[in-house]
Amino acid sequence: MNLRDFLSTLEKDNKLIRIKKEVSTNYEIANIMYSLNEKPVIFENVKGFDFQVFSGITSNRDVIAKGLGTTKDKLLFSLVESLRNPKEPEIIDKAPCQEVIIKDPDLSKIPLLYHLDDDGGRYASATVSTIKDPDTGRNVSYHRLMEIGKNKFTARLIKNRQTRTTYDKLEGDLEMAVCIGNSVAVMIAASLGPPSGVDEFSIANALDKTPMVKCITKDLEVPAESEFVIEGRLTKELDREGPFVDLTETRDFERQEPVFVVDCITHRKDAMYQALIPGRLEHKMLMGMPKEPTIYNEVSKVVNCKNVLVTMGGGSWLHGVVQIEKKHPDDGKKAIEAAFNGHKSMKHVVIVDENVDIYNPNAIEWAIATRFQGDKDLIIKLDQPGSSLDPSGKHEAGKKTLTTKIGVDATIPPHVDKSKYEVVRYKKVDIDDYLR
Repeated sequence: MNLRDFLSTLEKDNKLIRIKKEVSTNYEIANIMYSLNEKPVIFENVKGFDFQVFSGITSNRDVIAKGLGTTKDKLLFSLVESLRNPKEPEIIDKAPCQEVIIKDPDLSKIPLLYHLDDDGGRYASATVSTIKDPDTGRNVSYHRLMEIGKNKFTARLIKNRQTRTTYDKLEGDLEMAVCIGNSVAVMIAASLGPPSGVDEFSIANALDKTPMVKCITKDLEVPAESEFVIEGRLTKELDREGPFVDLTETRDFERQEPVFVVDCITHRKDAMYQALIPGRLEHKMLMGMPKEPTIYNEVSKVVNCKNVLVTMGGGSWLHGVVQIEKKHPDDGKKAIEAAFNGHKSMKHVVIVDENVDIYNPNAIEWAIATRFQGDKDLIIKLDQPGSSLDPSGKHEAGKKTLTTKIGVDATIPPHVDKSKYEVVRYKKVDIDDYLR
């Protein structure tokens, strides 16, 4: 369902909080969101601004599943289906996101947040960004934006990701449109990272109907029901970006990043600004969970994959658990290699059997304790391309972060008495029979 309908549904189900008291964008809103454990919330009275602020619509699997019209247990397979069968969205002529058009934009009028002490500046973080590559076409992703002037941001562009690759091969500016205030389908699709040439907006449209509209000043298309659209250019000028707290809840360092010049802002007449606090639940869900279907697809090529979890304890980025139906002795090791192909920033992965609950950390630890031998079941991959989010990685300026990757095959060994690897369970009795 679209964003506005979803917020209404959450409110009817008593799962949306409204804050009527005046609040400040200077740390206060971020601290309230944190204190609410990122439950869906609307701030109606934002000091110094005409726009309401909302957040929390992707903070847990239950809320995300509801926004996509499915259930938590079917969520992974909904994402897999949309990845495999994207649907080209309809282009419409008139859109809610263009009810107001501002061609002399002033970012100080938008309620960008200061999230934490020592942040580099006010940040836009729930930023679904779209570009067009001359060779592969449209790409949609997230790029955090730090305000540096009346109509300028610095944009964090990660090396070897599509936007950065396109930006680096062009001699001039790269047009980019940033959509803020989007449906769950758009938010999730922008996180999925499909192969180059696969359109994320078509994936969003496969998850839920997502009409599009052409931008006012750029040769780009954006979701018609976005709250805000920021149209601009990634220039070859560089400026300071950061510090910023990232997925691992550690402070990412200051860099020189491209300047994003804003040429036009469009928005709904009664637009709501979408906030997302860095390093916390919503940030983690949007980064980690969308990697699960890509891991699932790769592992399914070599073994019968049953489920995948990118864990919160690994910063929703560095650690994964893969559940398989083991049919052959080397299935666990095949799954390890495929899982790393499915999510190239993953650092550690554990492979478990069907009878291990991947959502229970104790069950994962138990599987490692009882089904894993380090001399036979451990795969170590030295000096692998890793994630810049990992403080322990090998970081050198201008180079890809390197790390050691580890795969743990915690599945039952072949040719054994499997009864020795099963949990013995007691039977529950009606205790009241013994207390009468």
